[in-house]
Amino acid sequence: MLELLEKAVMTTIGVAAMTQKKAEDLVAEMKDRFKISEDEGKQFVDKIQSLAKESRAKIQAIAEDEVQKVVDRLGLVSRDDYDRLAKRVEELESRSSN
Repeated sequence: MLELLEKAVMTTIGVAAMTQKKAEDLVAEMKDRFKISEDEGKQFVDKIQSLAKESRAKIQAIAEDEVQKVVDRLGLVSRDDYDRLAKRVEELESRSSN
């Protein structure tokens, strides 16, 4: 389970490291090396950016799911549950002091 999360994080780091400038440099190199057109290069960059966005969303979902599993396993309460219980305790305390 942690291995999957580690792989996901490493993939995200790799994809996120692909900045616009690096992508443009890659296209320039591809144009020279593989003789592709400007449009083909732009389509390639757009595809890479789209894949990066999808990867980030998937990684975020996986990370959130894994964190929730750990929270559940440890028996931790959510912030909402804590706030709700704190409010309830406050109400009970105010009733008992009257």
